[in-house]
Amino acid sequence: MTTPQQTTAEQRHDDGPLRSAVIVNPNRVEGLDELRAGIVEQLAEAGWPEPAWLETTAEDPGTGQAKKAVEDGAEVVFVAGGDGTVRACIDGLAGTGAALAILPGGTGNLLATNLGVPTDTIEGVKLALERGRRTVDLGEVDGQTFAVMAGMGLDAAMVDDAHTKLKAVLGPVAYVFSALKHINDAEMKVEVQVDDYPVLRRRARSVLVGNVGRLQGGVNLLPDAEPDNGQMDVAVLAPRNLGHWIQTAFGVLRPARKKVPNMEVLRGSRITVTSDRPQPRQLDGDVIDKSDTLAVIVRPDDLVVCVYQPDESEDLAEGAPEGD
Repeated sequence: MTTPQQTTAEQRHDDGPLRSAVIVNPNRVEGLDELRAGIVEQLAEAGWPEPAWLETTAEDPGTGQAKKAVEDGAEVVFVAGGDGTVRACIDGLAGTGAALAILPGGTGNLLATNLGVPTDTIEGVKLALERGRRTVDLGEVDGQTFAVMAGMGLDAAMVDDAHTKLKAVLGPVAYVFSALKHINDAEMKVEVQVDDYPVLRRRARSVLVGNVGRLQGGVNLLPDAEPDNGQMDVAVLAPRNLGHWIQTAFGVLRPARKKVPNMEVLRGSRITVTSDRPQPRQLDGDVIDKSDTLAVIVRPDDLVVCVYQPDESEDLAEGAPEGD
């Protein structure tokens, strides 16, 4: 899998100050005054104007704030919060050209992890100032966007049952306890349509559509998934008993794996999963309404994200001819 440094899609070569905004989830981030002061100080030292400061609410978890930031001229939007806050802000930033600068503050921080974004706030602001940019794809389900992964079945049920307080204490381990509650749930009968290929009929416990491959705890479920190839990888998970789950887990964790037991991987830009009954569904860890259908459309190059700039040696390596 190529690295973010190798596939940086866009670099700003001018060094003038940029207008920015900070969107923060006050329920996920501690020390708001210190955070604000630190960000303002870093931006001021770089000659950038003071950013607008917008807080999420229960009624609007970030989409409206992101739209307002862009309407007011923000070219970089810092988002401090968990995966849910980041996803909500992406809904407002998609297709605008404004760059998302992630300041991770939740349990999973999955988009940040997959793109190599640092978890330290100071480093996150520095990243935006260095002007490395990567344009990535987004997925759309029922008019909502996601940048990491959509899922139907066990994974969504697991996310839905993971208690917020337990996640705060145990981190990603909380999802293990939640998954155990559903280990014996009945499998679903699904039809999977990928682009114009023939429909696949399977019995499955979960179907995941991934723009990137790394999950909570560093588990790399879809190592070949790339967030900027115009397609997404589809994992159909079909373990039928505890032994199968153990086989699948070891298969996923094996570094040099070629195939994972009880898991089938597909790839496409239009994916429709239809179940024999309504199922839990999730987008980037946010549970959405149950349905018997998960229809994903890939929106290529729809989001700009602040990432590390490639260094000169990597640029040279990219341009060098391949050896025999």
